[in-house]
Amino acid sequence: MAEPESKSPEFKPFVSAETIMPEFTLKAIILGAFFGILFGAASVYLALRAGLTVSASIPIAVLSIAVFKKIGKSTILENNIVQTIGSAGESIAAGVVFTFPALIFLTGGVEFFNYFNVFTLALVGGTIGVLFMVPLRRSLIVKEHGTLPYPEGTACAEVLVAGEKGGEMARYVFSGLGMAALYKTLMSIGALWKDVPSFTSGRGSSFPNAQVSAEITPEYLGVGYIIGPRIAGVLVAGGVLSYLVLIPLISFIGDSLPAILKPGAKLISQMSPSDIRLGYVRYIGAGAVASAGIITLIRTLPTIISAFRDSFKSLKEVRAGVQQKRTERDIPITYVIIGSLALVLIVALLPQLPGNFPGTLLMGLLVVVFGFFFVTVSSRIVGIIGSSNNPISGMTIATLMGTCLIFVSIGWTGSAYQAIALSVGSIVCIAAANAGATSQDLKTGYIVGATPLYQQLGLIVGVIASTFVIGLTLNAMDKSMVFQGVQHAIGTEKYSAPQATLMATLIKGILARDLPWALVFVGMFISITMELCGIRSLSFAVGVYLPLSTTLPIYCGGLLKLIVDKINKVKEESEVSPGMLYSTGLVAGGSLTGVAMAFLGGVAVTQMVNGNATEISLMQWMNDKVGVHGFDFLGGAWPDLIGATMFVLLGALLMKTALKKA
Repeated sequence: MAEPESKSPEFKPFVSAETIMPEFTLKAIILGAFFGILFGAASVYLALRAGLTVSASIPIAVLSIAVFKKIGKSTILENNIVQTIGSAGESIAAGVVFTFPALIFLTGGVEFFNYFNVFTLALVGGTIGVLFMVPLRRSLIVKEHGTLPYPEGTACAEVLVAGEKGGEMARYVFSGLGMAALYKTLMSIGALWKDVPSFTSGRGSSFPNAQVSAEITPEYLGVGYIIGPRIAGVLVAGGVLSYLVLIPLISFIGDSLPAILKPGAKLISQMSPSDIRLGYVRYIGAGAVASAGIITLIRTLPTIISAFRDSFKSLKEVRAGVQQKRTERDIPITYVIIGSLALVLIVALLPQLPGNFPGTLLMGLLVVVFGFFFVTVSSRIVGIIGSSNNPISGMTIATLMGTCLIFVSIGWTGSAYQAIALSVGSIVCIAAANAGATSQDLKTGYIVGATPLYQQLGLIVGVIASTFVIGLTLNAMDKSMVFQGVQHAIGTEKYSAPQATLMATLIKGILARDLPWALVFVGMFISITMELCGIRSLSFAVGVYLPLSTTLPIYCGGLLKLIVDKINKVKEESEVSPGMLYSTGLVAGGSLTGVAMAFLGGVAVTQMVNGNATEISLMQWMNDKVGVHGFDFLGGAWPDLIGATMFVLLGALLMKTALKKA
């Protein structure tokens, strides 16, 4: 096996440049597109619920090896193409969900929240992320092979090289997926136990409106195990601050106020914990995330400067007419330039998108400037800290603030320009997210000896395939509560979409000037306080913004990881260990079942109630047919205890699997 960490300039890939074998084949393209659609839909659900996604490359590589072993032979390069195409779905979904739903909260933005616009912006942003990365490959992947580890890309290469063990590894992924689907079907569709055990103190107690709750889903448990106890602990700490410090404090101080305290909509004495969170704590969380994102971006300035210096240096070294090896072939730079300009013109000229020509040309120009800048930043950062820690939110915040300030300087301050600003941020966010994933995939290809040209084409195929389903999934999530009287489910506690809500808050605050800056500044200095304590503030700030019901079960997964590591006496568990693969299955299975539930929630069923025809969702109809409804009829703490017990059993099963020898 080739040594991925070798610093020698004469690095030898697993498959030599002279070797010709099947790579960009039809079966690899089809299977990769299938996985891109599957993991793209799952990532939309997870990003809306938890505000984060997990890398899909390794599980897709494992599944590809297993599938091809069942249906026929495959080469290592074909398996690499499958994971390359499939992994695009996760990054595109993250970029879309982190920005596009903000249209719901912007003045006049709802009219642009439709499938066509999701598809167009995702396609443009995703493709730009691939094209802009092409001239950077030699500098970041080849020349800095020994200094930029690209952790997910290197780990994925190890999986591909160890492909003979693929069937055994895939068994854990499938087991986790099946268990998650069964657990969530019984809990949510059958309603056999309560899905959100909770406790809330009374308003008149000495600790008013304090609330502890946990949405006991398999995907949250799996996410917590994957990200580990450190990040999970910092994440839940932010939730503890919101629900056990800020909300009780606001309740205590505001209980005797005789008038409504803006931006709240009613007296604090009449507010539930949820009302206080939406009225006040949400803005504190927005300030915390914005500040943390900017701090993270500033911290990476040396990396940014280095990336640009090396990228332009590598462009100067390109020589026309030189015969290239198979492993050095890229999409020609002329195609990159023409393709990028064509995509920008599409954004500027399409009448369905926000804005009017020729003003939209400025939008296109900003996409090119911010896009190339943050594609470079993203591609280098993930080489050091990995895709999971890529500060995409910070880059998007910087893009939106820069765009909005430019708009203000030229007099574009009306509500009509809010959707245009978001479109710039959305494309840049998607491009940066996909550039990070592209970098990891190209690192994997460099180690195993893939053809960069085929990988780049495969990534564009993955963008196109996943984009088809991402818009449908996003729309299904948003319409899943219409039969409960909620027009847009996105923005509720069920689908909180924290990053998108933050983007809308920032745009409105700068362009419409209606942001409650006092609360935002409080949040900003909370993040600064965490940094002064030596704690990276971004995870903490996201925890402040998310519901505690989301971060608490994630922390449970992180605690399980800590216990398993202590028992196994290891500092860092392998990416392809039974526990990590099983957790990946839990995330995929739970998320895909959640997507199915959202579709069920949007399908109407007519039933007769007291002689009158009433429309309810198919999801509610199935709940009523089973009739248990989480054992709520028992009253008291019993429904919560039953739900918590089932979650403990799921955790025990994860722990049992994690303690097996790989």
